[in-house]
Amino acid sequence: MATEKLPLVLGHEFAGVVEKVGKEVSKFKIGMRVVAANSAPCNECFFCKRGRQNLCEHQSENHITGAYSEYVRVPEQVVRQNAFEIPANLSFKEAALLEPLACVVHGVNAANIRLNDTVAIIGSGPIGLFLLQLVKRTGSCKTIISDLSQKRLAVAKALGADFTINGDSELQVARVRELTDGRGADVVIEAVGQVKTWESSIEMCRKAGTIVRFGGAPTGTRFSVDTRRFHYEELTIKGVYHHTPHSVETALNLLMCGAINTKAMVTHERSLRNVADALRMMETGEAVKVAIIPP
Repeated sequence: MATEKLPLVLGHEFAGVVEKVGKEVSKFKIGMRVVAANSAPCNECFFCKRGRQNLCEHQSENHITGAYSEYVRVPEQVVRQNAFEIPANLSFKEAALLEPLACVVHGVNAANIRLNDTVAIIGSGPIGLFLLQLVKRTGSCKTIISDLSQKRLAVAKALGADFTINGDSELQVARVRELTDGRGADVVIEAVGQVKTWESSIEMCRKAGTIVRFGGAPTGTRFSVDTRRFHYEELTIKGVYHHTPHSVETALNLLMCGAINTKAMVTHERSLRNVADALRMMETGEAVKVAIIPP
């Protein structure tokens, strides 16, 4: 969202029933339950050929928006690479989590979390909660998650967070340092997308630690870093963006095998006519994730 210009057409996390297929489509049939990611790479451009399909130069040509509607057209490249029949054990609501989970899979892979690492996550919205669940599966010994919403922190605790920090009443950096014997976390993942939290994530990290920028800050903004720390403490700062066909497939498998607690993620339902209300609920922290269903 941070890179988009207003006005824009919203909606890219969806699942549904095939209403019509193109002449050359063979793996999907009318009436089939399907789910798709919101884009697919061309596999021919400079970045695709170097294994960075998430940065495909032609991504915008194979991109889906407008899923807050009764019908959506899925581009050819997405049909070929990032569209799947929904397994019988998954509901539409669960399957629609595919795209954000695929992005999180890509982000956690980039974090290079090792056994016994302490991982701090800033933000316990849907992405932060996905991150928490995958980080727990990497073998990290301690997970710390912070947010301004006590409701979301309660969900994080129920999902296995070892420590939660309410940024409204606690000093987040000091608390992370306290929980790590003054060193800071081995890995810090920022999942909010604000310059302030980008900068505080650096202060939460130990020497030779890794900071992952998952949340996209507003276009045109800048963040500062202490050059002494960055150089002499050998910090690694990574930006992560989007997904790849491999991370999409991995996300689907995680959903299929029940590795993700989807019930904790999708907390409310709203009609397609009430999209604005659903977005407000997620913005205020009243809801974690809201499923939009046909009118």
